Amino acid sequence: MIDLEAVVSLRTIATSGSVAAAASVLGYTPSAVSQQVKRLERDIGVALLERAGRGVVLTEAATRLVVASTPILADLERVRADLQAPGEAHGSLSGEVRLAAFSTVVRGMLVPLLAELADAHPDLRLPLRESEPWETVALVASGQRDLGIVHQWGGVALSLPEPLVATPLFTDVADVILHRSHPLAGRAELRPEDLGDERWVATFDATICRQWLRRLFDGVSGAPRIVHESMEFENHLELARAGVAVALVPRLGRGELGPDLVAIPTVAPASTRDILAVHRRTQADSPALRAVLDAVVARAADLAG
Repeated sequence: MIDLEAVVSLRTIATSGSVAAAASVLGYTPSAVSQQVKRLERDIGVALLERAGRGVVLTEAATRLVVASTPILADLERVRADLQAPGEAHGSLSGEVRLAAFSTVVRGMLVPLLAELADAHPDLRLPLRESEPWETVALVASGQRDLGIVHQWGGVALSLPEPLVATPLFTDVADVILHRSHPLAGRAELRPEDLGDERWVATFDATICRQWLRRLFDGVSGAPRIVHESMEFENHLELARAGVAVALVPRLGRGELGPDLVAIPTVAPASTRDILAVHRRTQADSPALRAVLDAVVARAADLAG
């Protein structure tokens, strides 16, 4: 019998490009993913991966297996959706909807929503994993998560594979955070050229937020001058409060600034990000996923209003 979990790992290698990347998406170690694929090779008697430089590529047999398994996994997903249909008593849902989302939407929207859904559907499990948008897309596309919430900055599209459906939620704004004593603190808006000489705190280099900060300064020589790095926007606020850096911090999930800080929007370009929910097309008929997605959309409408 073919191990479907190993097939999922193989599919994830195909979509993510390497064993290490697949392991990161799946939450396993690279060694565990490699062992899964090796066991699958022994079970079916053909090679599935071959070396290509420092990485690996799928063999022709592996590609055929991934393609052939797609409708099977989709059928299993539809069976799972049927099993999650509401029971007779009070329309309560059961089963599991696995979530993935970036940190500020967890803090700014999902935490109270999860509590409400738990009260409404006590038999519905909603495990949450915090992840960057690229990772979330891979997790949902590979079947490791069911519903993801992602962001894309400045109208720059986030690449979504064909099996995924995107639901627009709302647009978030990021402001430049300055100490109140800063010479620019009295401005109503700021342009990139106003900020070219500033010392910045930013998220890590591989993040979409960091990429947008760099794009914001296209055409401004030597900017942004990033001195500090942190994945926690709360730390960005504290560094701005200390007067040692300025920061670009989204409004979603942002705490109170207090009397020491001011928030000023950017123009030309504006710093905005579109928030989207993504799920697999094969789960469109899942009552549990639909209930969670509807709740997310309703909460997003409240935030947008």
